[in-house]
Amino acid sequence: MSLTSDPPVDAPPRPAGAAEAADPADPAVLKVVPVRHPWRWVAVVATAVVLAQFLNGLITNPGWEWDVFARFFTADAILKAVWVTLQLTFYGTALGFALGIVLAFMRLSASPFLKAVAFGYIWAFRSIPLIVQLLFWFNLAYLYKELSFGIPFGPSFFAFDTMGLVGAMSAAVLGLALHQAAYAAEIVRGGVLAVDGGQLEAAASLGIPRLRQLRRIVLPQAMRSILPNAANEIISLFKGTSIVSVMAIGELFYQVQVVYGRNGRVVPLLMVATAWYILLTTALSIVQHYVERHYAKGSTR
Repeated sequence: MSLTSDPPVDAPPRPAGAAEAADPADPAVLKVVPVRHPWRWVAVVATAVVLAQFLNGLITNPGWEWDVFARFFTADAILKAVWVTLQLTFYGTALGFALGIVLAFMRLSASPFLKAVAFGYIWAFRSIPLIVQLLFWFNLAYLYKELSFGIPFGPSFFAFDTMGLVGAMSAAVLGLALHQAAYAAEIVRGGVLAVDGGQLEAAASLGIPRLRQLRRIVLPQAMRSILPNAANEIISLFKGTSIVSVMAIGELFYQVQVVYGRNGRVVPLLMVATAWYILLTTALSIVQHYVERHYAKGSTR
């Protein structure tokens, strides 16, 4: 005896125009209601109104004296001062980071003496205000009237006067570089420590020399951590060069002070300095972006 099942009977077709019953669990039939953020729009409108008022004040307020600003923005004295500011920034950055790299690897070395020396340097130069360091180097001849070279604690072979050794510009570069080195050392040390130590162990097991490990493995990866902080330090140094005005060096801020001291146009001359600082800082930020993008190759971030 065999059991057979009847073939399924097709359901009768629905009449045309009949509405199908909607399944409430079907996402396709759910009504999507966008999330509303009324307070966000209130903040946007309030911020736009404040910005519009500020821009209107910049344009219509005669106290800004934009005609004076335009006359002095590209004046020869101002352009020379901008060049001096760029020189101070370049030399301070180059010498500061060169010394900072040495100090960073001294702190990372296995020698307790080198670690102590590097730590003491960083502690001292981060503790003393920059203006004090600049004035100290500017008055170096007061403390040491001559420098001699010879056997330590013994006779000297020759000596020379220090009165003309360190001028105002040399003292400014020296103070900025030594101050910058303390911060650069910690930036570099932090970037090196961010590299996974297992990669160095793998490189050592393959017989790769230490110098090549540093150049081809450590530094390319450490630069991803070093660059943002290093760029901030360079920009801070660029703006911090204004502090050398206490030494009567003709950098941007000092020259602006000289000009408005003569003509009394304080606000437009300060805007000249502000505009140059903004312009050059923007240029440095663009360079930072492309350098970071270069070293970010192969990164998933």
